Amino acid sequence: MTGDEPHVDEPSAAPQRSRRQVLKVAGVSALGAGFAFAAGMPLLRMLTAETTPRVPPPAAGSMRIDHVTVIDPRDGSRREDTSILVRDGRITAVGPQAASATGTGVRVIDGAGRYAVPGYNNMHTHALQAADPTLMMITMLAEGVTGMRQMAGTARMLADRAEQRLPLGTFTPRLLAMPGEILTPFSAASVDDVRRAIDDQYEAGADFVKMVLTSPEVFFAAVEHAHRRGLRIVGHLPEGVSPSDAAAAGYDGIEHLGASRGMWIEISSRRDDLRARDDTSLPFPAWVGGLPFVEDAMTARTATTLINPAAFNSPAVAALLTDAVDSFDEARAHSVAATFARHGTWHTPTLVRLRTQYLMDDPAYRDDAWLGRMDAGSRDEYADVLATFAALPAATRDGYRRVYAMAKRFTGILHEEGVPMMAATDGQGKVPGQSLQQEFRELGAAGIAPLDILRMATSAPASFLGRPATMGVISPGADADLLLLGSDPTTDVANLGSVTAVVRGGQHLAVEELHARIEQVVSSGSAQGAERPVAAPSVYDCC
Repeated sequence: MTGDEPHVDEPSAAPQRSRRQVLKVAGVSALGAGFAFAAGMPLLRMLTAETTPRVPPPAAGSMRIDHVTVIDPRDGSRREDTSILVRDGRITAVGPQAASATGTGVRVIDGAGRYAVPGYNNMHTHALQAADPTLMMITMLAEGVTGMRQMAGTARMLADRAEQRLPLGTFTPRLLAMPGEILTPFSAASVDDVRRAIDDQYEAGADFVKMVLTSPEVFFAAVEHAHRRGLRIVGHLPEGVSPSDAAAAGYDGIEHLGASRGMWIEISSRRDDLRARDDTSLPFPAWVGGLPFVEDAMTARTATTLINPAAFNSPAVAALLTDAVDSFDEARAHSVAATFARHGTWHTPTLVRLRTQYLMDDPAYRDDAWLGRMDAGSRDEYADVLATFAALPAATRDGYRRVYAMAKRFTGILHEEGVPMMAATDGQGKVPGQSLQQEFRELGAAGIAPLDILRMATSAPASFLGRPATMGVISPGADADLLLLGSDPTTDVANLGSVTAVVRGGQHLAVEELHARIEQVVSSGSAQGAERPVAAPSVYDCC
């Protein structure tokens, strides 16, 4: 087993004019009134009808890493001046037994007093949908990401994974889990539709089900049926489904703080009034979603809009959103968070995705390294959307800043109430500012301690996936996915970024080597990315 094979564990009511306007410019991205990030789905025609080549698993030899301080994220304990022995991609010993291991083929690495932690896991990414997966994935690896949860898939992708045809290897994070096709009005217009879709995904080998937009009736039927098939179901909160009701029904995980107005309405002192004003109907009748041409028509309209749906919100939607956060009720927020904790509802906040949406005009993004790595067409599209955002009324942009401030505050409340959370970024490389290291900084600004942030990227994902013995820990039997850090990650969130080396599947990669490879990929245009054509993004291409 290579570790990259399938593993199954797992304002007044919005006027009709406004809804048509949103539909015209953003299709079903109206679902989030700025929180809908569409669902990460160019339908991955990058995996074309042609047979893609097999990608052999990376060869892993033996190595011994000496003189490191091993940190256990689960309890914060540490073992100083310790050795770690790795054989065939697995950790086989930690401590004196490891230090005594010698022999032909054992590479000895002097840890020089650095800190060894499990590799980070990005638990919401769309890296495999990037026009250039090579660049995005090696960049993730260089910042310490050794594992990723891909948040959109197809039956073809699942088959390619089973046959080791996905572009995964030494210089990519390990693929931890992947769903089938995301549940939307195009695939789940009715209860019968959604049950069939989940059955199909189960048969195709999906690790979990991803939900974005449906009617409440279909949503609750999907939760029930996914569990009947032994699958977890995670995703957005469709408008019309309250967060508390979703948790009580057993919804396993909420992404992007719900990706809808519903979360903010739920924790508002004006909840009932705002609910009465909100239009929670689908942006088109359910039967329309079943027509064969509709998804392609939406795709053609929304490729640019979805870079930042908030830039295209109607004034009514923007006002409703800001009214909700401006009437924040802390007691309600704690109560809702306690409900999530009681039901074990996981959260993956992806604060960096929210930040790039609501603070898009932050000057810091002009100097973001990723902006220079985007292709010219993507940069031009991003610049166009940025200009649209910058042209919004000052009051709207100020309101959006308050929305993001509330996102951080509520994330802190979730943590205080003991809600299980994981670190992640979202996106497929079309927007700067969405790195996991930036996510760590935002989580720190939300009031979460460095050790707890480390857990969100290591032992928490291991718990969520049901793999506590093989990931998220440095101990015998675990996957040899770990990091060497130059500074203590438990004392300062910035130290989580002091990565000096990455061990991925038993392969030791100095961070300088990884950055050199990144520059080679950028300068070459990445032959691999060029060979894997991608269709235009669908209406669900980022979350």
